[in-house]
Amino acid sequence: MKEKRAPLDAVIGILITLCMLLAVGCRQSSAPENPPPANPTPANPPSQTHTGADLDSMRQSAEHQVRPDIENERKADEQQAQQSLDKDAIAAIDQTHKAIDDIAANKTDDAVHDIEQATGKINILLARNPSTALIPVYLEVAVIDTAPLDSKAVEELVKGVSKALGDKDFPVARVLLADLMSELRVRTYNLPLATYPAALTQAARLLDQKATSQASNVLLTALNTLVVIDRVTPLPLLVARAAIDAAQAQQQKDKNAALTLLEVARASIQRSKELGYAPKDPEYAALNDDISNLEKQLKGGGDVSAFFSKLKERFAGFLKRQSNQQRH
Repeated sequence: MKEKRAPLDAVIGILITLCMLLAVGCRQSSAPENPPPANPTPANPPSQTHTGADLDSMRQSAEHQVRPDIENERKADEQQAQQSLDKDAIAAIDQTHKAIDDIAANKTDDAVHDIEQATGKINILLARNPSTALIPVYLEVAVIDTAPLDSKAVEELVKGVSKALGDKDFPVARVLLADLMSELRVRTYNLPLATYPAALTQAARLLDQKATSQASNVLLTALNTLVVIDRVTPLPLLVARAAIDAAQAQQQKDKNAALTLLEVARASIQRSKELGYAPKDPEYAALNDDISNLEKQLKGGGDVSAFFSKLKERFAGFLKRQSNQQRH
């Protein structure tokens, strides 16, 4: 006998209730500030097979409702990244900016003093971090969600990117790729210890030679060659995590709702893959298998605690690995 699934409105209601328990954060403009309440669930819901449009609609609702959770993730990532910034490295950058300003104001002696101050900070860094090549000095944390929610629209964009790359039309490819992002991004700017000290030494020598313009250019080049590293967490995976948590909370109260929430999790995981977030990672297939096994156990009425634990453990490891990947 085919298992009945909870109606769409009931599942959306569950997601709303789940996210009301989350700490409230800033929402993006695409998320309504006061989402309308879900309609009451009928006493005897009709049997329903979800179409792709149904799943897209549920996923859209899930993404809107987990905005507070995403904002909390953003704040946590920002706080963690702030702790990695080095005060001496930041001071060296500030002194470099000051040297450039002093050169522009024809204050050569002051510029030399600024470079000496920056060099002193760099020497401290070299002594303290003999094996570290990059020192974080500045960061940006942002939620970027430009990808369309419709799977067919994503597919068309991917085709456009492939064609643009095949034609070597890289400007168009970059524009299209920007429309395939749905991520929480932590971008860190790093001072390269291998090259920055040499730039300061060269600039000081040029100032001694009264070559102020060349000295300024050397310092500007050094500032423009800070190494950028991105750490990215796909937003669809955060939606999937919320759906799995909600399914576990519902599995004893409403088995049909739990099954539908697992469908939302599977669709969100697939969306992450379609958007190109490590699409060849074998864990995508493993997570899909774990969800399928969990669904079978739910339908059979057995104890699913171990299956939920296995799925959540695998998912947590996958999400952590995705978030910790560094992109230069």
